Amino acid sequence: MATSEDPRRAIVVGVAPDPDKRSMALAWAADEAAGRQVPLRLVHAEGVPTSGYRNTPVRPSWEEWNQALHEAGERVLEHAVGFVEDRQPQVELSALLAEGTPEWVLREQARDAAAVVLGSRHLGVGEVEYSPASVALPVMAHARCPVVVVPEPEYAIQDPPFVVVGVDGSAHSEAAVDVAFQQAALHGAILQALYVRRPPRFGERNDDAADQEGYRLLSETVAGRTASYPDVALHQEVLVGHPVEALTRASAQARCLVVGTRGLGGFTGMLLGSVSQGVLPHAKCPVIAVPEPPKDGF
Repeated sequence: MATSEDPRRAIVVGVAPDPDKRSMALAWAADEAAGRQVPLRLVHAEGVPTSGYRNTPVRPSWEEWNQALHEAGERVLEHAVGFVEDRQPQVELSALLAEGTPEWVLREQARDAAAVVLGSRHLGVGEVEYSPASVALPVMAHARCPVVVVPEPEYAIQDPPFVVVGVDGSAHSEAAVDVAFQQAALHGAILQALYVRRPPRFGERNDDAADQEGYRLLSETVAGRTASYPDVALHQEVLVGHPVEALTRASAQARCLVVGTRGLGGFTGMLLGSVSQGVLPHAKCPVIAVPEPPKDGF
């Protein structure tokens, strides 16, 4: 996911304080950095001591609380570094303990990152908690690099592995297709490019014209990329239904689901109801949200 301008940009992974919420994201980020031969930066936001205080008879001083947060953050990063070193010892590794909210810290770190990786823990139907500190959506809304949200606990991957990408004809989905081809090539996976069209309205004919238009759009979007990735087996399919439901169902055992952000049609950005936002609470695999490459060449 690094750009051609700077192929050594680091992958940034947000490290949650709870070990139950960070192992899969750390593993995904470490494996990705090893496969791409890029550095990995572990980032833990320790928060700020002025945001509240423990329920104790005597309120601790700012200095005491700040020191406590710092020491706890150092322990979190120490454990995370050990995890990555055991899993991928060859990865060039760095760790950053930053004061501030996770949302702000990771948005700043995304400025020069190849990708930002976060963990998520499913709590129940319609409810999801993002690690660290519910920042996945704000980071996705502002990052100029792909943002990867990895579910906890461990997810099932079908053999042979496959990658799913949603296509809608926008520049954002074209950028998503680029990342999806990279993922499929890196992991020896089949690539499933899917276009989801709406069901016919009352009185409309469900003929082949809409499907033909979908396949035309798919073919135009992937044109030229198959030559760059000759070893990637590509499957194209037009599905009928709501994009969130269709893509979630199709990617249930995928290695990852790749979607564009702020696209057109069904992929209308980070607003309520968007596909990139909608798939997060339901996807069983990692979701890679890809923004349109900025026109200034960043």
